[in-house]
Amino acid sequence: AYGHCSLRLDRARFLVSPAKPLGLVAPGEPGVIVEIDGPWPEGVLGEVRIHREIYRRRDDIGGICRVMPNSVMSLSVLARTPRPRHGFGAYFAPAPPLWDDPQLLRADAPAARLAETLGRASAVVMRGNGAVVAAPSLEEAVVLAWYLEDAARVELAVLAVGGGDAPVMTEAEAGARATRAGLIIERMWDYLTAGDPERPDLPPPT
Repeated sequence: AYGHCSLRLDRARFLVSPAKPLGLVAPGEPGVIVEIDGPWPEGVLGEVRIHREIYRRRDDIGGICRVMPNSVMSLSVLARTPRPRHGFGAYFAPAPPLWDDPQLLRADAPAARLAETLGRASAVVMRGNGAVVAAPSLEEAVVLAWYLEDAARVELAVLAVGGGDAPVMTEAEAGARATRAGLIIERMWDYLTAGDPERPDLPPPT
């Protein structure tokens, strides 16, 4: 109901999804163009300021997702973020930073501080408030959001059996495992979008 995503158009503008649940956005329904250094447009959700502040700081970012998946949310209330214990977790090694504040971010100043907390990472987890995932493309941001939720699922399972001291990947192991080769991103994107009305080339998975 509350997530939103955006796509950088160029150095000065990005396109953000309409202010409605993403699952209710109709095929072809237009988003809203936001100028990174321009006035705030009408009808754009306040937390989209997070996107603007990240784009201002990260020329390498082309897509951003604001998400509230179940396992990420549950782990975040423990003030924890997932560690690189399996393949998907490797993409966030050594661990996503934690934004230790459960309040909504609807003003420029806190949005800027969250962007600073993200730094050069791919995701920042927000205590009791989901996460923000940023990547070179929107497709990769969506895929990484899925990876983040799976990493949080594994972390919760490990903690549930008292395995907090279980092995984590070394920096070298995580760097080698977090590959983009072999159509890793493209295959997951196809899996996640199969059956979507805007992907007629891909029937629903069986």
